[in-house]
Amino acid sequence: MTIQKNKKIEVRNLVKIFGKTPQKAISLVEQGISKQEIFERTKQTVGLYKVNFDVYEGETFVLMGLSGSGKSTLLRCLNRLIDPSDGHILIDGDDIATMNDKELRDARRKKMSMVFQSFALLPHRTVIDNVAFGLEVQGIPKEDRYAKAEEAIVKVGLKGYESSKTSQLSGGMQQRVGLARALATDPDILLMDEAFSALDPLIRSEMQDELIALQDKLRKTIVFVSHDLDEALKLGDRIAIMKDGVIAQIGTAEEILTNPADDYVSEFVAGVDRTKILTAENVMKRPEPVVSINAGLTVAMQLMKKHGISSIFVVDPEKTIKGILLIEDAVKAVKEKRTLQDVLITDVPTIAPDEPIKDIIPMIAESHFPLAVVNDRNRLLGIIVRGSILGALTIKEGD
Repeated sequence: MTIQKNKKIEVRNLVKIFGKTPQKAISLVEQGISKQEIFERTKQTVGLYKVNFDVYEGETFVLMGLSGSGKSTLLRCLNRLIDPSDGHILIDGDDIATMNDKELRDARRKKMSMVFQSFALLPHRTVIDNVAFGLEVQGIPKEDRYAKAEEAIVKVGLKGYESSKTSQLSGGMQQRVGLARALATDPDILLMDEAFSALDPLIRSEMQDELIALQDKLRKTIVFVSHDLDEALKLGDRIAIMKDGVIAQIGTAEEILTNPADDYVSEFVAGVDRTKILTAENVMKRPEPVVSINAGLTVAMQLMKKHGISSIFVVDPEKTIKGILLIEDAVKAVKEKRTLQDVLITDVPTIAPDEPIKDIIPMIAESHFPLAVVNDRNRLLGIIVRGSILGALTIKEGD
């Protein structure tokens, strides 16, 4: 059964030109003129051009690219901190791009919150007052807003710091305050602009882990801007790679790594450690052939001979793995008039489909036969041999 995904954000033909005469720049873009040449000719900057994508409810969608690619401009168009030149931005079907001031204020207060790179905290206020600030702006009574702020503070791991001044906190803790402030209004959508890039690497990694843990519990719709590919691969359910105001490719980390859309994307991801991203599911082969536990040794040997293999997995009628049979054991058992069950190796290493390749490599190196990929009911989904991992990690020249 296919699970229907609900579209939370729909962006259609979004254009942003910085300058007084955007139509001049748009006509040049349509002629295939580069962003740099358009600026030289018109002094107009192409921020975005005909950008289209959807973000699904509960998804973490990462916008990434080099400096000047348009990722932060795009994020700010989603809540109209930057007004688009053309196009549509639908939030739950309502077009942000055409809202009047009152409608826009309501959408910002009730639908979305933003977390900035610079924290944007009020240094003279305490932690709880900073977290409650958005609720205060909405006119929520003090007792109610403090209760909501306290809940958000607990979620980000800052309980006990409610009365501290934000200026007394470390950078990582200040960013937790910013995240708590965004969560306090209970928005459907979190917009995060380079939220962790100002942090030290260790603290940054901790905050990424914190966000992943929060997302597992809260299932917010998150649009996260990053210039760091490792961060994007770690956080994103899907990633949009941008270049010169357009989207070069949208996909999961696996899709982008294994099937880059063009040379730009290929070069962009060339330095990624693929062992951290690819999983057993990405490299496993179909579990064929297999032999039934109810079959005889002769059937098993014929299958191994036909397919040129020296071992075969044995399954029950539900495809639940029962063990593995080696050719030499089968030959010996036939001579000794023993059964398949007598020589079946039942202590077979198994792995889940989401097991990272980096954890599989030492297992396959030590194993004398293929690894079995199974689901939570121990049903055989696929097999992994050394060659399938090597093939997945090899990037062909020119790919």
